[in-house]
Amino acid sequence: MIVRQIPVGPMKNLDYLVMDETSMEAIVVDSGWETGPVVAAAKAGGMRVRYVVATHGHFDHVETIAELAGKLGAQTVAHESSELKTDLRVRGGDTLTLGGARVSVIHTPGHTQDSICLYDGKNLFTGDTLFIGNCGRTDLPGGSTSELFHSLHAVLMALPGETMIYPGHDYGDVRSRRLGEEAKLNPTLLARNLREFTGVE
Repeated sequence: MIVRQIPVGPMKNLDYLVMDETSMEAIVVDSGWETGPVVAAAKAGGMRVRYVVATHGHFDHVETIAELAGKLGAQTVAHESSELKTDLRVRGGDTLTLGGARVSVIHTPGHTQDSICLYDGKNLFTGDTLFIGNCGRTDLPGGSTSELFHSLHAVLMALPGETMIYPGHDYGDVRSRRLGEEAKLNPTLLARNLREFTGVE
């Protein structure tokens, strides 16, 4: 899979284009604040975008989702618990198909109840669930510290260490990192229990 990381907007958001090289079919992960950079990158890469996926419903990730999908001729996608109006509703364990490639939906509540990550077998698009060096906050409506701890430690940390993490914001010292390396550096992943996690979150 080819991954294009696209900075957008004033809050250091990162959108993604993920394309199957054989079919040239692609998905967009989050829409962010502006459509221009994503549309330009998709056209420059000769991509046929099938889906625009919301990792969660916060405005800085979905402000332009319908507009972007319209410009790309794509379907909008969100978790079944999302308040967004989308073409497709997904739950954990579902897959999105790009040519012969599959992208798995992983439900990771904690930052929000509708938070999902997308995993293509090598790359993990984490939205606001996991950042480089930190994790998403849980003090906004729908947030849960205990659920986020479970999502990080029981769900994401079960993936292979060579998995490349691509977060929803450029908040770290790098824009992507392998999960195994992140597990040795990120205080929220080093926390051994919920009490320790609460202290570093």
